Amino acid sequence: MTISTIWSIVTKIIDVCVVWFLAYCILKNVKNNVKMILIVKGVIIILVFKVLSDLLNLYTVGLLLEYVFEWGPLALIVLFQPELRGFLESIGRTKLLGRHKILTVEEREKVVYEIMDAIEYLKKNKIGALIVIEREVSLQEYIAPATKIYADVSSPLLGTIFFPNSPLHDGGVIIQGDRITCAGAVFKTSMDPNLNKKLGTRHRAALGIAEESDAVALIVSEETGRISIAVDHEIHYNLSLDEFRMMLVDELKPKTEIFYDADNESVGDLSEK
Repeated sequence: MTISTIWSIVTKIIDVCVVWFLAYCILKNVKNNVKMILIVKGVIIILVFKVLSDLLNLYTVGLLLEYVFEWGPLALIVLFQPELRGFLESIGRTKLLGRHKILTVEEREKVVYEIMDAIEYLKKNKIGALIVIEREVSLQEYIAPATKIYADVSSPLLGTIFFPNSPLHDGGVIIQGDRITCAGAVFKTSMDPNLNKKLGTRHRAALGIAEESDAVALIVSEETGRISIAVDHEIHYNLSLDEFRMMLVDELKPKTEIFYDADNESVGDLSEK
């Protein structure tokens, strides 16, 4: 084989890999965005109508659909500009390489202990709070305008930040790894029409960030002291402290560790049989 032939094969492999990677990013972000899913469904329906009109020789329908295909992309950009911008931003925020150290079991247990100690205090005293834990998708967009802290996660610090009349009380805290990166962060609120109308701004902001990223959002209600967790596009409302702790520990586990635990469980099941 000549060098040119080898180079041609390499470029084709790179080409295919890039296409698959882009397809993966698009599908991943479409799956995590309710509005983008609706847009994709609409496009699919239009394509189905176009195919049917060609098969059945529906001249008028086909002509109208040709105009839709001709001007549709421009209309989508104009009508869904915020959603498309958010979609592109979410692709840009996705980490290609890890930026934060992977916490050891001891470090993760300490983070959970400090957070739970703070949550228990805030719940008992009915102090409102919103704590967002970054995972794979970067939250730099929200970190940049917020008040930087860069301190170890600790219960006293979280309690101080959310203490009533504190300047940072109404905003959210963002945690990266075992560090509190910032406080006073402002998040986009969820526009989900099915969300309970009784839920306040904190809960809507928590669900909003859970819809836009893979972050884990912890909420303490200022009115009732109830604690909730928003993750993976849904909110788990009014949890007990034990339920809250178990869910937090589970969500903070690295993916590789989850797979490892699942493998061990399956092996244990087989051995019992």
